[in-house]
Amino acid sequence: MNAYQLIFSFLILLAGSSVASAQPHQLTGRVVDEGSGAPVEYASVVLYQQIDSTMLNGTVTDAEGQFSLDAPEGSSFFLSVQFMGYEPFYRDVAQPGKGIDFGVIPLRLNTAMLSEIEVTAREITSLHRLDKQVFDASQFENAQGGTAADVLRNLPSISVNAAGEITVRGATGFTIMINGKPVQASAATLLNQIAANAIEDIEVITAPSAKYDPDGKAGIINIKTRQGAADGVFLSANIQGGLPSIEPYGNAEPSRRYNADMTLNMRKGQWDISAGLDYRRNDVSGRRVGYVSTYQEGVLTEFPSEGERSFDRENYSARVAASYAINKQQALRASFYAGKRTQFRTADILYDYQQRRAVSSTDFSGPEYYWERYQQTGTVSEVGEQLDSLTYYNNNLRVRRGDFLIGSLDYRLSFNDGSELKLSTLYEHTVLGGPTDNTNFAYPNPADTLQNQFNTNDNPLDGVRLQADYSREVGTSTWESGYQFRYLRHPGTFTYLDRDFQANEYIVNPEFTNRIELDRSIHALYTQWNGQWGSLSYNLGIRGEYFDRQVGLARPDTTFSLQQFNLFPSANLQYDLGEGLSLKAGYSRRINRTTTTSLTPFPEREHSETLEQGDAELRPELIDLAEVGVIKNWKDNSAFATVYLRDVEQVINRVNTIYNDTILNRIYTNAGRARAIGIETGTTLYPVKWWKIYLGGNVFNYRIEGNLFEEDINTANTVFSINANSSFDFSPSFSTQLAFNYISERVTAQGRDSRFYNPSLTLRKSFWEGKVALTLQWLNIDMGLLQSNEQRITTSRGNFFTTTNYIYEVDIIMIGLSYQLNQPADKSKLLKSEFGDQEF
Repeated sequence: MNAYQLIFSFLILLAGSSVASAQPHQLTGRVVDEGSGAPVEYASVVLYQQIDSTMLNGTVTDAEGQFSLDAPEGSSFFLSVQFMGYEPFYRDVAQPGKGIDFGVIPLRLNTAMLSEIEVTAREITSLHRLDKQVFDASQFENAQGGTAADVLRNLPSISVNAAGEITVRGATGFTIMINGKPVQASAATLLNQIAANAIEDIEVITAPSAKYDPDGKAGIINIKTRQGAADGVFLSANIQGGLPSIEPYGNAEPSRRYNADMTLNMRKGQWDISAGLDYRRNDVSGRRVGYVSTYQEGVLTEFPSEGERSFDRENYSARVAASYAINKQQALRASFYAGKRTQFRTADILYDYQQRRAVSSTDFSGPEYYWERYQQTGTVSEVGEQLDSLTYYNNNLRVRRGDFLIGSLDYRLSFNDGSELKLSTLYEHTVLGGPTDNTNFAYPNPADTLQNQFNTNDNPLDGVRLQADYSREVGTSTWESGYQFRYLRHPGTFTYLDRDFQANEYIVNPEFTNRIELDRSIHALYTQWNGQWGSLSYNLGIRGEYFDRQVGLARPDTTFSLQQFNLFPSANLQYDLGEGLSLKAGYSRRINRTTTTSLTPFPEREHSETLEQGDAELRPELIDLAEVGVIKNWKDNSAFATVYLRDVEQVINRVNTIYNDTILNRIYTNAGRARAIGIETGTTLYPVKWWKIYLGGNVFNYRIEGNLFEEDINTANTVFSINANSSFDFSPSFSTQLAFNYISERVTAQGRDSRFYNPSLTLRKSFWEGKVALTLQWLNIDMGLLQSNEQRITTSRGNFFTTTNYIYEVDIIMIGLSYQLNQPADKSKLLKSEFGDQEF
């Protein structure tokens, strides 16, 4: 923690205390559901003059149901609190003094009203709050029947590349939350398991406050799932199937794509029970075309390759959550999740291996030169004396499995003074593992096996989270504070076997066989102030964390320890200028911790030409996030622009070195400092009532400076992405949406990734008053004319060059059918993985 951060942290708390004691004539309170005591978000709070019912001021409640607004001095007025599906609340107040705290305001459900409501307002594409952007998931029709990742690819700050890697403002490290509960998860894995049909809203928190976990260098994505109607039953069911592949890429087996999901909610009196079932089979056909050249001790090795690279993915899970309102002050909630995931990655590749000795060093022109020559001629180099050549066929199957079992229990206690205490606990047991089978066959006679290796791993994981949060009104502000403990134990046994063909048995390879155990504990305390001062809304806080990490190896018997104490200050400000115009600013200190994979210091065989190896002494990344933005709303239209800075210390990169002439070793290492400066923009326009245009864009300059393997790094480039869709409502029951997602070329620590884009088209027809909907999707539109769903990854140094073009399936046709009983009125909170998904 440097000096300016310590000073900034002190000023935050000082400012918070000063603001809390100021601001006379403020009205505050907290709006909750009368039956369950749950907070009611987005409730409308309006102040009217008693004498003529003139509106004086208004606001909406936040995620905790809280509100704060100014009251004019010396006026008599009445307060109105309303939310769809609830009976309105009114309270008369005559000439208030220096402020009124209404405490807890319970809203009573109005089931008769719910049954008669017909929503005719236009959809809100995005809503800007003090510390987040809220996006309505249902309007992205190209994602319906898909997953959370398909919804995210539509948002202005988010990109998804060919490998399914998700970035926020160009950064891959971010925290996932499900209904406000943080999960330690691999973003791509987790987000590809959540059904898009079950999502109500997605919140993007780019400068999180101190009460949130500081993990993730790009902030937080919070996914809010659907729940049901008031006092009754809500049911949502969806099935979807894919037509046979138009372009199978010569893969050995056809892709299978079908899925089904169901959400059921029953609410009666003090009980609120939600359940979800999900099954998903989502195969993707594809090919990869690659080229690698290495140069060692005067020997040039080239091996171009081409063949299948496909994925077979299967997932099924069940979730149950039950809430019981003991009384108006107390509530209990229990959640349970069980799931099973399997992924088969097939790489069947034909290699043309050629090795030559250069006559002299002057004959060697650098590895990239030979790639350019290969592109022009289609043949490898003929410089120098030929030492070896071999054409062989590689069959590589990598299987990854995960069994998840998770349970949590939460308790909430509200006091008469409006303060609240929350206690929560979570336990997760996950079993991870899966083998990799790597075999080289002679070509064109595949009956002759040249080499066979088999490696497997067993990774059971146990994780615990304990948390206590307390909040109360202090003057006209809200003070929040809490403690959190997280513990993770993750051992792993890795066994690598080589086939001895003479003895017809497998022999253990000690270089790749080992055992590792990660033990990690985190103690955290936070405090923050929230409130409003006139037209200025603010959130100021600080968090302190003690972090203890122990990494133990079996061979050699060694333990690597790392202990750190870090402070994480945060600040968010938003100023309302009136007439739909507001300004906002934010700052957040973050940390990006290491996974077990990136800490494993011995190599693991990924496929024929790649090993992957971590570093047991890898340090976490420390990040400063800052942003300034403007928001404008007029009629049904809206626009925003945000300028941001992300500064990363001890940046972690996955880089390549030569293991031998045909194998590169991917190594995780701290490579210096990275900085991104950019602007994010978005707009929603209605040119006419039946046509909506949504356009989001992100442009940033990314620079990496540091030292990598005793070589200085100073690379920079400008990257941009576009996420756009245009929706046409031909009738109240028939609509279409055309979407386009684009990522430009970007520079990496050792190379570059090419541009990547995907167009899509969706047709949707609803029946029976919207209860049933039929959807037709055309994904990854290509028609043989474009290069959709295709990306080239290139890496190079002075002694090697590698480039691979990943070509994944295009022109996918999906047909879906949805049924919904009753309209959702709240968000369900179905449990997701806390620890294990990150290691999947």
